[in-house]
Amino acid sequence: MKRKLSAFQEDIPPYSGPKAARDSYADLKQLSAIPGHIYTRPELQILPGQRRFSKLPWLVPMLELLPPTSIGHLKKWGLSTVFVLAKNYNKMAHVWESVTAITELWQLQTNTFIFLGFEATILLEELEIMLGLPRYQRGKEPTISYTVEQINSWSILAYITTRKTDLYSMTSGTHIHLLPIAQWITSQCKRKTTNYAALAKAAAICICGIVLFPESDGAISFGNLSIFDSISEGMNIGQAVLGFLYAGLTSAALGGPFYRSVIALELWMGMHIQFRAEGDLTTECKMMLNHPLAYVGGRLHMSTRAWCKTAQVKGIRAWREYLRNLTVAEFDMRPRFMHGRIIHLPQRTGLALRLLGNEALVSYNPDHCYLQCGAAQTVVPILSHFPPIQERKRGDAQDERDMHSAVVHWEGCAMSVVQDEVEEDDDVIREYIEALKEIQPVARTN
Repeated sequence: MKRKLSAFQEDIPPYSGPKAARDSYADLKQLSAIPGHIYTRPELQILPGQRRFSKLPWLVPMLELLPPTSIGHLKKWGLSTVFVLAKNYNKMAHVWESVTAITELWQLQTNTFIFLGFEATILLEELEIMLGLPRYQRGKEPTISYTVEQINSWSILAYITTRKTDLYSMTSGTHIHLLPIAQWITSQCKRKTTNYAALAKAAAICICGIVLFPESDGAISFGNLSIFDSISEGMNIGQAVLGFLYAGLTSAALGGPFYRSVIALELWMGMHIQFRAEGDLTTECKMMLNHPLAYVGGRLHMSTRAWCKTAQVKGIRAWREYLRNLTVAEFDMRPRFMHGRIIHLPQRTGLALRLLGNEALVSYNPDHCYLQCGAAQTVVPILSHFPPIQERKRGDAQDERDMHSAVVHWEGCAMSVVQDEVEEDDDVIREYIEALKEIQPVARTN
């Protein structure tokens, strides 16, 4: 359901200014000083959830049974790329050493990666293009997908089935299980049902649960179920997906599981760090053949005939050394698919935008990654007074005010167009680098 926000704006408390936050960018802690951060625990296996990304024998047979009309619904809802990724899910091979090494550079306070002399993050616009999701546009905030009410999973699943035996098998506690939904799809397809929209909704739950919101044991939360349900109503889910990914990186950076969209993270790493498009190559890049980019590279101006910049990087120690010494020149700041794209930025420094989702409000700081956004830096960023991740309590009056406040900040956000080249202010760059040294991890190879 779409919302009107004007009625709530009078209730939103005014921004208290950057003094409510830390005073300067240099006040950020070093990664090695953050209690529990995996940067200081190289022996820790930070991805206990990686076994959850094993092959799913039921996935492809179920998708192959979907009638064309149901697939047409998925395309209409902006899930074409997600469908392709899900259909090729069992073919993908994840480089867990690179995922581990880059997670060790995740700064919990800013939700950015700290590299040698610069910051970078997964931008909302990048995520939407890479995954083919409907794109956020300023002025269309009512289409951002979230809910402030308590979520009744059965009322959502009732669009698919009203049989109590089915509903009981699909739900438990506060989670939805994907396998029973896939089994229901398979049985309905074999019966030649003509309820194509219901099949499409059920399939959307499965493919989004696997590609965008993977959690433990093939389950998704009620909150994320509601996000999937809103897709068919034309709602924009990019912020929920990115906030979920940020939260997963924070969990992994503190030694917890990474039950998040590793596919989205590897697409981002592939475009910025691992591969470079080469139109003259006559042979396929073997390193990319099982990479997610092999299946969605077309929209990103990338093919399997690419040059792999990290082909010689093998093992966790090599990945740590490579990423901790990565320079601006080695990081593709503005890949071709981002040229001319509009980037949404905070209205002013210190006033962070926040990504809206049903699980949490997550700070979004693209202004810290000015080179990546294609805009020259004019000031050293300062921190917002908002917490990096604020867990939500749906049905709570304060939560509703917080959500509407976050929406108003998006209504007033600034915009910048990504340029091929950026002219920088040398004095500001020097000041920025000095501030960044305060939080930059010291390179090491263990």
